[in-house]
Amino acid sequence: MNKKKYITVGASILSADLLNLESEIRKLHKNGVDMIHFDVMDGVFVPNISYGMPVLEAINRIDTDELSMLLDVHLMITDPLKYISAFEKAGADRITFHLESESDTVETIKAIHSVGCLAGIAINPDTPAEAVFPYIHSTEFSYPYLNSFADIILVMTVQPGFGGQQFMDMSDKIRKIREYADKNSAHEVRIAVDGGIDDKTATIVKNAGADILISGSYLFNADDMKKAVRILEA
Repeated sequence: MNKKKYITVGASILSADLLNLESEIRKLHKNGVDMIHFDVMDGVFVPNISYGMPVLEAINRIDTDELSMLLDVHLMITDPLKYISAFEKAGADRITFHLESESDTVETIKAIHSVGCLAGIAINPDTPAEAVFPYIHSTEFSYPYLNSFADIILVMTVQPGFGGQQFMDMSDKIRKIREYADKNSAHEVRIAVDGGIDDKTATIVKNAGADILISGSYLFNADDMKKAVRILEA
């Protein structure tokens, strides 16, 4: 069993009522959600199109000091490097892109850090844990830039592109990434999971070492959202 860590809960607004987005976001804040997870899809990298900078800007206007939640942007797009500055200007606090995208990984991490955002790397279910090891600060791999390492590794527990999919158990992958990071004193690296997270699957991924849980349908469909958040955090 891993040492207990602080669990961050993010709500994927892909599952929200977009016609009433402001009230949905206020509800998230009221019920203890830590961050808004904003899925950006281009219809090329994934077979779906979601929303972009104008919607994020609108959300950022809602997110005042009174209603403070981290804006977590997940770029499921072909060339994320091209859009880093635009999403930061639109209000992103953290930007995660896919290792499987066409952008150079190190250059994309550097670009995210250069605009003052935290950088995350997401990996699809078929991508092995070892693929992200070079981007976790360690004694084995070294780049000439201090800002070329990821702050977060996002392990997809569904195929990216659509909400409401069935959870895929990625425990072994999560565990390998956590063990590698800890072995190399990269204890600050956080592991996020996204896809099919609910009261049952949350326990599975937390036991494997995840400490950021992204949930959509489970939170928005809950009769008692505050209770649902507490279950994920426990």
